[in-house]
Amino acid sequence: MKSFRPFLFSIAFSTLAFPVAAQEVTLFAAASLKTAMDQLEPAFEEATGADLRVSLAGSSALARQIQQGAPADVFISANPGWMDQLEADGLITPETRRDLLGNEIVLVAHGADAAPVTLNADLDLPAMLGDAPLAMALVDAVPAGIYGRTALQSLGLWDSVAPHVAQADNVRAALALVSLGEAPLGVVYATDAAAEPDVTVIGTFPEGSHDPILYPLAALADSTNPLTADLLNFLSGPEARAIFEGQGFTWAAD
Repeated sequence: MKSFRPFLFSIAFSTLAFPVAAQEVTLFAAASLKTAMDQLEPAFEEATGADLRVSLAGSSALARQIQQGAPADVFISANPGWMDQLEADGLITPETRRDLLGNEIVLVAHGADAAPVTLNADLDLPAMLGDAPLAMALVDAVPAGIYGRTALQSLGLWDSVAPHVAQADNVRAALALVSLGEAPLGVVYATDAAAEPDVTVIGTFPEGSHDPILYPLAALADSTNPLTADLLNFLSGPEARAIFEGQGFTWAAD
């Protein structure tokens, strides 16, 4: 009778030599969440043993990728409007949607000791710029740019500064223009400014000058990943809250 032991041994050896890879879950998140995500990614992985893949970009770019079928499980947008569009398209699971975070929009200057200003209709922003650019995220597509333009319009400053605006693909790219000195001033989120030592917040736009800045969270409708619910719960839980608030976000998920 032939022995099957060598065959069985080879199977056992193969099983030991090639362990099963950890499960993965994919999060699409607004670029302004980068610093928080640098902490959240390892925290989630330690808590679950799963591999969290984070894709960061402007909310508009991420929403369009989702519309084009990009594989993801959870989306955090920096603007309710893009989440509204995905919900209208049937691309998120509505019952998982919740407002997670809040933020502020600020005017920043290059350097660590710029003088503060009062953001109102009397501010001579063109004189502060001279011939130099005002860095902003895309004002027709990226939430930080949309909020910033709305705030400047509300204060009656937009028409005079619009010719000076240098638009970047996302808010972190706009911040980089200021931190590197390529633009003397920029309009970004307060949380982005807090993460960059080479800029100074010189003014915060009044709340009434723009819509409330909210970051909605939702699972994508096509996600069948068993880890999706775990990720949603983690992002809404106390450990994530401490990380987000440590980066200057306000908590909206209660």
